[in-house]
Amino acid sequence: MTRKVLLVTHSGRPEVPSLADDLTRRLARHGIEVAAVPDDGDLQPVEFPAAQAELVVVFGGDGTILRGAEVARDPGIPLLGVNLGRVGFLAEAEREEMSEVVEQIVHRDYTVEERMTLEVDVYRDGDMVFHTWALNEASVEKSARERMLELTVEIDGRPLSTWGCDGVVMATPTGSTAYAFSGGGPVVWPEVEALLVVPISAHALFARPLVLGPDTHLAVEVVPHAPAGVMWSDGRRSVHLPPGARIEVRRSATPVRLARLTRSPFTDRLVAKFQLPVEGWRGRPGGGR
Repeated sequence: MTRKVLLVTHSGRPEVPSLADDLTRRLARHGIEVAAVPDDGDLQPVEFPAAQAELVVVFGGDGTILRGAEVARDPGIPLLGVNLGRVGFLAEAEREEMSEVVEQIVHRDYTVEERMTLEVDVYRDGDMVFHTWALNEASVEKSARERMLELTVEIDGRPLSTWGCDGVVMATPTGSTAYAFSGGGPVVWPEVEALLVVPISAHALFARPLVLGPDTHLAVEVVPHAPAGVMWSDGRRSVHLPPGARIEVRRSATPVRLARLTRSPFTDRLVAKFQLPVEGWRGRPGGGR
């Protein structure tokens, strides 16, 4: 049976066509077929069904990788990101490493790491009106710049607090280095199973980031008679939130599977992506722990 790979790209980058052609030619020499996922919102490639692919390769930054996750998640296909963006925290390789990427794809020389995702339901007047999922985060944000949101946070069926704020981010460990990080949330190692709650510019005494258990049922309600808001999932899918709307978030049973080309620890990724200063570090004598 012919091996198949899906390719998801950032169409706005001028280097993408040549990179895509190069990948296609190199993999074709080893009998591996490549199909590009269209940019028009249709996540199904023309050449073959997505479920037949053994790998989804993404050329782009984290936003494009999140788009690739929409292709890969349901059929459980591993996702491999090649960074063309600025940080590319979800990417596993840089564009200069294409030769190594091809070799490792050909020889299936990669491991697969499962990343927790979220199920997100939105209710109005007691009826569910929107369902989606998130790899990084679900964020509830104000839709009018001049007015704060008023949000009540509920944890496992009990109210915690009401915040006047610009919004709140409900994130996975994977998303802890994305929007939640920008809002002052902690960095959480990917193997830690947890949900994060990070208020954005909250006017309240108790408005610190929270780290919750993985089986927590989390809800946020827009206070009645308060300004409306908007809910974003991974910055890609959104829904209007009128006063009284309720957003429920819980751990999903369906992860996103990321292909890892190296076994370098998460600490090294943090240092590389955030360009953290580690000069002067000597380590323990003998390299032991």
